[in-house]
Amino acid sequence: MIKFVLRRILVAIPVMFAIALATFLMVQALPGGPFDVVGFRAMPEPIREILEERYGLNEPLYVQFFSYLGNLLQGNLGPMLRDQSQNVNDIVGQTFPVSIQLGILSLILGLVIGVPAGIIAALRHNSAIDATATFVAVLGVSVPNLVLGPVLILIFGVYLDWFPVAFWGADPPFTLYFLPPLTIDFWTHAALPVFALGTGISAGISRLTRAGLLEVMSEDYIRTARAKGLRERAVVLIHALKNSMIPVATVMGPLLAGILTGSLVVEQIFAINGMGRKFISSIGSREYFLITSLTLIYSVLLIGGNIMVDVMYAWLDPRIRYD
Repeated sequence: MIKFVLRRILVAIPVMFAIALATFLMVQALPGGPFDVVGFRAMPEPIREILEERYGLNEPLYVQFFSYLGNLLQGNLGPMLRDQSQNVNDIVGQTFPVSIQLGILSLILGLVIGVPAGIIAALRHNSAIDATATFVAVLGVSVPNLVLGPVLILIFGVYLDWFPVAFWGADPPFTLYFLPPLTIDFWTHAALPVFALGTGISAGISRLTRAGLLEVMSEDYIRTARAKGLRERAVVLIHALKNSMIPVATVMGPLLAGILTGSLVVEQIFAINGMGRKFISSIGSREYFLITSLTLIYSVLLIGGNIMVDVMYAWLDPRIRYD
């Protein structure tokens, strides 16, 4: 297993290089530049040239790219071109913990709701419970965050005034913590965005769990376990559930990477100071180094999530071996 993980990491190195190169070239190909317009006025040409020379933007693209890689290997993600009081490391340090908190809580909510709902629907196949659970799951998948978020804000934030609707993680000292703090202020701010993101996750997990469990329950070894006199609970939880979770584990890699780096839509709707929101704003302001760095962070998490899924395969199915 260790050799397999090391091989995957070594293979990921050229992949990361290709992603960095492609992202760097694409953001440089965007029309306009970071110093073309400041506010609503065009920046004077002499000042723009001075700033481009300061950040090396007047160099050939290959020089800029390898200079960025050299700084990246030293742990320097690059400067902020518009906001010179901060660099990319500061932005990531402020926003990444908030996105992690949003992602972890949403994933936990999705698993807590989705897995039991899928199990119940599979065990009550073709019953009213199964039909209800399937309908709710399809509804959860069909309703996008772009619609659910404003509805939650309108009902629970405006009409009922139960929860705040914006500015989660707006205070920089708060974002230094990766683990969710046990404070009322945190949970009231987190409730609506976590629910908006977690319900869609739970719906997908519920459908995969139901389909996987239904398939496994018809296998020969399940009938053998029942013939031996095992209780139905032991048959489901010990023999069937573990193998039925393989489809769920398959989607966990990209799903985990996506939610840990922050949902672009949810962070925009609830004005969350996370990586997804910064990524959107960085495109409009042509923050070349920030765009490339956030893309690389997402890629690293995606590759790490897929490696984690491969490790989970061996745990879920003992027949799978990597050595």
